Amino acid sequence: MARFSLRQILAHAVLLGGAVLMIYPFFWMWRASTQAPGQIFGSLHDVPPILASIADNYARALFDSPLPRFMLNGVIMTGGILLFQILTTVTCAYALAKFDFRGRRLIFAIVLISLSVPAQATALPIFIVLAKFGLLDTYTGVMIPYLTSGFAIFLFHQFIRSFPDEILLAARLDGMSEVEIVIRIILPAMTPAIAAFSIFSITFHWNDLYWPMIVIRSIDLAPPTLGLLFFRGQEGGDSFGPLMACATLITAPLILLFLAAQRRFVQGVTMTGVK
Repeated sequence: MARFSLRQILAHAVLLGGAVLMIYPFFWMWRASTQAPGQIFGSLHDVPPILASIADNYARALFDSPLPRFMLNGVIMTGGILLFQILTTVTCAYALAKFDFRGRRLIFAIVLISLSVPAQATALPIFIVLAKFGLLDTYTGVMIPYLTSGFAIFLFHQFIRSFPDEILLAARLDGMSEVEIVIRIILPAMTPAIAAFSIFSITFHWNDLYWPMIVIRSIDLAPPTLGLLFFRGQEGGDSFGPLMACATLITAPLILLFLAAQRRFVQGVTMTGVK
C-alpha cells in the first residue's frame, strides 16, 4: 500500500512538473506583454505590471498593424478549412467503415501512408498548380491543400466502425438514404470525435506560418501568425512588449476554445463510441 502511494506521489510530481513546463512559457508571454521594454528581462519580482505599459503594449498590438483584420482572416481560413474537412472526411470514413467494396483496404492503406508525407514535400507542386490557375494570394489558395485530412479520415473511421450496424439497417428499412443516415444519425453520434478533430485542425491552421508565407503576398489577407512579423525589430528590442501582447491576443482564442470543448475533446480522443 505504501509503495502504491509512493507511485501516486511520484506520478503526480512528474505530471505537475510537466504542467509547469507547459504553462510557464504562456505565463512569461503574458507577463512580458504587461511590462515596459526595460522590465521584461528582469526578475519575476522586480517590478509589478504597470497599467500604462499594459495599455501601451496592447494598443500598439491592436492599432500599429491591422491585427483585427489578421484575426478575421484566420477565422475565415480555419473555419473554411474545417468545414470542408468535415464534409469530405466524414463521408469518406463512413464509406470505408460501413461499405464492402473492392479496393477498400488499399484506399485505407493509402490514407494511412498519407499521414507520413510531410507538407513540405508537396508544397512546390501545389504552389505551381495554384500559380497556373491564378489562386496565389487568395483565401482559396491557402485552403486548397487542406480541404481533406488523412488524420480525420482515420479518426472518424475508427469511430464509425464501432457504430452498431443494426441501427443503420433499421434506418435503411425505414426508407432513409445513405445521405440521410450520415446527416441524421452518424453526425450527431460523432460529436465528440468531430470536436476532438476540430481542436486539432483549428490549432494547426490558426498557428500555421509555413504555407501562408508561401501563398500570401497581400497584408490584407495575412493570417494572425504573419501579424507577429510586424513587431519584429532587428533584435526584437523596442517592440518586444507589443510582440508579446500580439502573441497573447492570438493565443487566447485557442485556449478559450480548448477550455470550452475540453470534455468533448477527451471523449473523442478516448473513442467512447456509442453508449
